[in-house]
Amino acid sequence: MASLRRWLPGAPRTVKGPTDRVVVVGAGLAGLSAAMRLAGAGREVTVVERESVPGGRAGVIEEAGFRFDTGPTVLTMPDLIADAFDSIGEDMSDWLELQPVNPLYRAFYPDGSVLDVHSDTDAMTEEIERVIGPGEAAGYRRYVDFVSSLYRYEMRDFIDRNIDSPLDLLTPDLAKLVAIGGFRRLAPKVEQFLQDPRTQRVYSFQAMYAGLSPYDALAIYAVIAYMDSVAGVFFPKGGMHAVPAAMAAAAEKHGVTFRYNTEVIRVDLDGDRATGVITADGDRIPADVVVLNPDLPVAYRELLGREPWSVRRLNYSPSCALLLAGSSAEYSKIAHHNIHFGRSWEGVFTDLIDSGTLMSDPSLLVTNPSRSDPELAPAGSQSYYVLFPTPNLDAGIDWEVVGPRYRDQMVETLEARGYVGFGDAIEIEHFTTPADWAARGMERGAPFAAAHSFGQTGPFRPGNLWGDNVVFTGSGTQPGVGVPMVLISGRLAAERITGIDPGYTSRATRS
Repeated sequence: MASLRRWLPGAPRTVKGPTDRVVVVGAGLAGLSAAMRLAGAGREVTVVERESVPGGRAGVIEEAGFRFDTGPTVLTMPDLIADAFDSIGEDMSDWLELQPVNPLYRAFYPDGSVLDVHSDTDAMTEEIERVIGPGEAAGYRRYVDFVSSLYRYEMRDFIDRNIDSPLDLLTPDLAKLVAIGGFRRLAPKVEQFLQDPRTQRVYSFQAMYAGLSPYDALAIYAVIAYMDSVAGVFFPKGGMHAVPAAMAAAAEKHGVTFRYNTEVIRVDLDGDRATGVITADGDRIPADVVVLNPDLPVAYRELLGREPWSVRRLNYSPSCALLLAGSSAEYSKIAHHNIHFGRSWEGVFTDLIDSGTLMSDPSLLVTNPSRSDPELAPAGSQSYYVLFPTPNLDAGIDWEVVGPRYRDQMVETLEARGYVGFGDAIEIEHFTTPADWAARGMERGAPFAAAHSFGQTGPFRPGNLWGDNVVFTGSGTQPGVGVPMVLISGRLAAERITGIDPGYTSRATRS
């Protein structure tokens, strides 16, 4: 009977017992989002973080006058950050300075053409008409209508709420999603609106964030394209790490206690009830509720001593190799975010996902954050964030051997794509491989967590509530991967503890 009740619709489940004292393990964006909301709801909150600064994957390296973000660089849906500040009565603009990035991306194609991507529909229509033609521009407008409808139908019922059962998805918006083709394959759906391979690529590459090829992903994942290519991309002054730094500072002002340089080695359990956490130095921090922000499979295995089937079965997204470079070279033809597409497109996903091999014809991202904030690099220098997708550790690549060689291949590829003299201009660098991501606590060395296949999405993704009073947050649980999703996951975790305000509507849902 208990297992049957788990699948029946109704009010989302909450933790059992008292909720006065909450320990949040990990000061990533999701953990901070949860901590702020819990503090705003009157809970006594302690955040325990093994690093010396907040941020988790949104970390920072400061060296020789350079300031590098080590994680995500694309910030969308800033209203979700503002919501977290609202929960403690603070105005985000008092803590964080965001500037719009324009163009959102500059896309470079192997035929030599260049397409600037704008969130303003009129500006993007003009750009597509100039580069490709009026027919494609008209198709783009229809595509914007489609992804905007996807967003309206998905956000409230399928993303911005706790889901306990597949039956919770049976809402009027589900029928609307089916009617507009949300459950068809993404690539063919995009082709209904966009005929040119260049626009098809720039409006479907976001499936990579979900760990899938656009040829395999469902069209509902075009909502990710809405979040950045329609809603806009922003950049914080001070870099992406400024976001968690501001959230932590505001949370601390409102009574949240932070314990940095403190590693939690296990959750203290009495049966299925957490009573506190144990740190590496032998300290025990008591808790009525424990929120776990580490990567969900790692948290289960290392902190709870369990590995349920729902976690063992997961398939993971591709990983990436990341080169952070402080450089004396400046390239006038690039923008803040730059996507360089190779000649092959479908082949990229065949290599990464089907074959588990390095890209034979790379597509890659180059971000130049010092272009928007010169204080991120010393005078006369630039900072670059170069990301090449790779297979995750399931591919069996020995990164200790392959890593240095692949770093050189990345530099060679950059130079062949127009970054003349890139290698010789490097003044300082940090290189991260999938093996390094794994060492930082990311299952299979996959920063994008478990792939968002249909069987790993919504109610089929590992839930955020375990036992009586353990709550998960972050990209490994619902709703999923990406900065907007993990910020939402923090709110959903808080709601498992405090209950839901029936009148609550997030800024993102209202927009």
